[in-house]
Amino acid sequence: MKALKHIAAGLVALMLLSSCSLLKNLTASGKDSGTSTGGALAALYQIFKSSGAIDLGNLANIINIGKVLTGASTLTNATESFATDFTSGLIEGSNQLVNNANVASVLTALKSLSNVDTTALTQAAESAAQGTATALNNSTAGVTPTLSALNNIFKAIQ
Repeated sequence: MKALKHIAAGLVALMLLSSCSLLKNLTASGKDSGTSTGGALAALYQIFKSSGAIDLGNLANIINIGKVLTGASTLTNATESFATDFTSGLIEGSNQLVNNANVASVLTALKSLSNVDTTALTQAAESAAQGTATALNNSTAGVTPTLSALNNIFKAIQ
C-alpha cells in the first residue's frame, strides 16, 4: 500500500512538473494532449458537480489538475494545426462534455492557465513524492487562479 502511495505521488509530481518544465516540449500530438486534458476535465467536472468543490487532498484530483495544466501549457505558442487537433481531442476525451457550443470558452479558460505560477503545486507534489504531505488550499500560491479557471470551464460546460 505504501509503495502504491509513492507511485501515485510520483505520478502527481510528474504531471505537475510537466506543466511548467522542459517536459512540456515532449508532449504528444495535439489530439493526444487534448484527449488527456478532456478526460481530466470530465473527471474533475463530475466531482465538482457532485460535491460542489475539488478536494485538494485527493491524489486523483491533483493528478487530473496536473493533466489540465499540462494540456493548457501545450496551447502556449501552439500552431493552428496543433490547436485544431487539440480541440478535437478535447471534445473526444471529455465524452462530448466539451462540445462545439462551449469549446471556445473552455479553450479561453485553459489558455488563462498558462499564466498561473504552479511552483507551489509542484513543490507540494515533490513533497508528496518524498512521503511528506503538504496541504494545498485556496491560499496556496497558484491554487486559486487554477481553481478559478477550472470553475470558468465548469460554468461553460454546464
